[in-house]
Amino acid sequence: MARKIADWIGRLGEVWVEGQVAQLSRRGGAATVFLTLRDPAADLSVPVTCHRDVAERPGLELTEGARVIVRARPDYYVARGSFSLRATEIRAVGLGELLARIERIRRLLAAEGLFDAARKRPLPFAPAVVGVITGRDSAAERDVLVTARRRWPAVRFAMHNCAVQGPQAAANVMEGLRRLDADPAVEVIVIARGGGSVEDLLPFSDEGLVRAIAATRTPVVTAVGHETDTTLVDHVADVRAATPTDAAHRVVPEIGEQRRLVDGLRSRARQVLTGRLEQQERWLESMRTRPVLASPDRLLHGREEDVLSLRTRARRTLVHRVEGAERDLEHARARVAALSPAATLDRGYAVVQKADGSLVRDPSAVADGELLRVRVAGGRLPVRVDRSANGEDERRESTGG
Repeated sequence: MARKIADWIGRLGEVWVEGQVAQLSRRGGAATVFLTLRDPAADLSVPVTCHRDVAERPGLELTEGARVIVRARPDYYVARGSFSLRATEIRAVGLGELLARIERIRRLLAAEGLFDAARKRPLPFAPAVVGVITGRDSAAERDVLVTARRRWPAVRFAMHNCAVQGPQAAANVMEGLRRLDADPAVEVIVIARGGGSVEDLLPFSDEGLVRAIAATRTPVVTAVGHETDTTLVDHVADVRAATPTDAAHRVVPEIGEQRRLVDGLRSRARQVLTGRLEQQERWLESMRTRPVLASPDRLLHGREEDVLSLRTRARRTLVHRVEGAERDLEHARARVAALSPAATLDRGYAVVQKADGSLVRDPSAVADGELLRVRVAGGRLPVRVDRSANGEDERRESTGG
């Protein structure tokens, strides 16, 4: 299988490859030069071999970090199973080509919306921890730290010192971004580097680094080069600072200025509160001088006769209604007494009832000798029906005796 792969690669012919020289090795007086060609955007590397005459061609300054275009033939070494390129020509990438390539990347990323203003995030006010990615002991590091601490002494820093120039710079900065972005204490990240040539600042136009900044959750401030230098990371950053010192100004507030602001707000609040109290005091004083509050009983004196008149009317109306109710009650009592059965009994009438309580309304409804109850005004008495006594009475009435 390895031999078949080697045969297939051997039939590819020559290709042109653009990349950045990551490593360069000239072994004494050997005729072969070894170098590693790296694609920063794809984070891939491939070993390249060439004859010394190719690497030391007049006009070619082959150094680590240089951008080159290599004309080479792919080669597969069966014994070790390794892939490499055998270069027959190496050309340095000129400044115009670098700028054109950066412009192509810028248009591509802009079309994807990575530079849109809507993606920009506001910076936190007075962050407690600021992440800083810069070169170790560099002027940019001193500018950021010294200026920020002078403006806001309470600020703390999470540092990531790395290479900011050369073939490994973009990868190192991306590693720092991932580490600081994963730290929940870091509230904002500053990427700082001093000025330099277009070639020196090339890592900060790396497509992979631009995408890494766009993917962070933490706001990012870039301060790369001088004010006139513009790299692709400046377009994708949430805030672009002209210099590392300007980045410190943008990230933390100035404590003296904030104190003056607080003092001014306190003074303004005191003036507003004093004015409001004085206004309320004047209003209260004007209310106290009004007759209704200066002498509240004056209104009471004027209403005293009205109250007495109303009380008299109320008493007269109440007495009249009570007397009318008493008369109505007497009339009702008289009507009830006239209709009462007791009044009828008082006039000599009686109520005759059978033993079961039913009234006797007809003499024929009772039997001879039946026991009845008679109710008169003075009480009740039992009687028995005697038909013979009724006959004697009828005979007396008929004889006139």
